[in-house]
Amino acid sequence: AGMRFFLQYAGCFFAFFSTGFLIVSTWTDCWMVNADDSLEVSTKCRGLWWECVTNVFDGIQTCDEYDSIFAEHPVKLVLTRAMMITADILAGFGFLFLVLGLDCVKFLPDEPLIKLRICLVSGVTLLIAGLPGITGSVWYAVDVYVERSSLVFHNVFLGIQYKFGWSCWLGMAGSLGCFLSGALLTCCMYLFRETSSGRLHSAYSLRKGYFSAGTIVTNVHLPSTQTATAKMYAVDTRV
Repeated sequence: AGMRFFLQYAGCFFAFFSTGFLIVSTWTDCWMVNADDSLEVSTKCRGLWWECVTNVFDGIQTCDEYDSIFAEHPVKLVLTRAMMITADILAGFGFLFLVLGLDCVKFLPDEPLIKLRICLVSGVTLLIAGLPGITGSVWYAVDVYVERSSLVFHNVFLGIQYKFGWSCWLGMAGSLGCFLSGALLTCCMYLFRETSSGRLHSAYSLRKGYFSAGTIVTNVHLPSTQTATAKMYAVDTRV
């Protein structure tokens, strides 16, 4: 029981922070950051929804939102948005299911197997959430790196060169956390599910055997009782 509680709380811990990391990475503005070696007076960051410029000296930040979502955008931007939003939704549902499946939550307290199944569903949902999250984050980072490397290789300088920033790293961390929490809840909790099922089956078999033994004992003593009564009746008749 103690090991099961530990796995539940560990999975809940990773699921909570992973979901938060994915949501923060989706709605922050530093997926790409300028990587120029020259002296710069501002830091330029690009996110999935807007681009911000921060002055190095006074810290004043100015942000410009992109055009409408119905406007034409690069394929990298559109697909990354779709995958990160999908990961956010799945991770959020997985975390909510996990909260309902915790033993400390008073939800279906008399149904331990159902609560274990809820934890299993939560683990599968978190594993699925990690797939679009890691795909979008890694693909975005690789695309930025390849674009920058190709410009350097061809000696092309466009004024600003970018590398992937902390928002992209946060998306990767959140996706890996979803994989970790999902693995804890699916692989390890499945073992406890088998153990609990075995205990219930053993208890049922023991109870069934008890009633069967009682029936056998009753049936065994019944003829002997009838035989003793018959003998007494036969003696009385003779007398």
